[in-house]
Amino acid sequence: MRFLVVGAGSWGTAFTRVLLDREHDVVLACRSSEQAQAIAKTGWNPHYLQGVDLRAAEPLPLADAPDDVDAVVVAVPSKAFAAVVEALPGDAPVISLAKGLDPATGERLSTRVHHRPVAVLSGPNMAEEIAEGLPTAAVIASEDGGLAGDLQDAINSSLFRVYVNPDLVGVELCGAAKNVIALAAGAVDGLRLGDNAKASLIARGLAEMARLGEAAGARAETFAGLAGIGDLVVTCWSRYGRNRHAGELIAQGLTPERAMAEIGQTVEGLTTAPVLRDLSHRLGVELPVTEGVCSVLSGQSITELAAGLMGRRPTEE
Repeated sequence: MRFLVVGAGSWGTAFTRVLLDREHDVVLACRSSEQAQAIAKTGWNPHYLQGVDLRAAEPLPLADAPDDVDAVVVAVPSKAFAAVVEALPGDAPVISLAKGLDPATGERLSTRVHHRPVAVLSGPNMAEEIAEGLPTAAVIASEDGGLAGDLQDAINSSLFRVYVNPDLVGVELCGAAKNVIALAAGAVDGLRLGDNAKASLIARGLAEMARLGEAAGARAETFAGLAGIGDLVVTCWSRYGRNRHAGELIAQGLTPERAMAEIGQTVEGLTTAPVLRDLSHRLGVELPVTEGVCSVLSGQSITELAAGLMGRRPTEE
């Protein structure tokens, strides 16, 4: 197949390598002509995952992206997703790698794709480990079962195992919510509250995610799968997790802006947290961890928040 990958950040770069390893033709659309020229000249991305061999890819500026492709992989931050897909040439199906909600509307990102089929790929997929050739698994969700099956066949390999999941709503909500929970998990690390506290936070975060999903019409099984508990655990525990790292830095005294500047890449949870909170209000679902994260991002003391969460009235699990 011929793929267009839009976004030459860490995940776009790693996923390009996944596709090249399956011997697909890949056009890599870069943010700038300078980045595209550097990749074309050296075979490496000058800014992200510099050990990934991209010599078989065709790097181009996004403005020069072709329309004669079989599928478009969109690997951009959630805040840019709608504008990027609106400007895509042609009518090829979109595969979203983004994990967040649309900040402008509060909707799932797939709802911003119009007049073409859409699928979402998600799971415990740290780009750095994929770039090193380490094994992982993912799910592809779509309302078009034929598209999901075709993409599964095209992408699945001995190192990147792909499952099909028909629950598009659940997979997208998992991808958005887990980043917010990871901010809180990072704060547990920053405050040195221990593994028991972190595991408890993750478990309660998963319960939050499942409550939200149920209210939105998602399937409960999705939250026990790769897009749910799988992605949540790796995001909250991995040394590569940007959201976890940001939460740790914020707990140590940095502002959210300074934390993101130190990390140097997009931290989706910072954008998603207030959007997720507003969605929960519309659905009438209580999300204590998400509410707490939003309070800290608005200036509340994180130690006061931790005490408040632990002091809530005990209930049934």
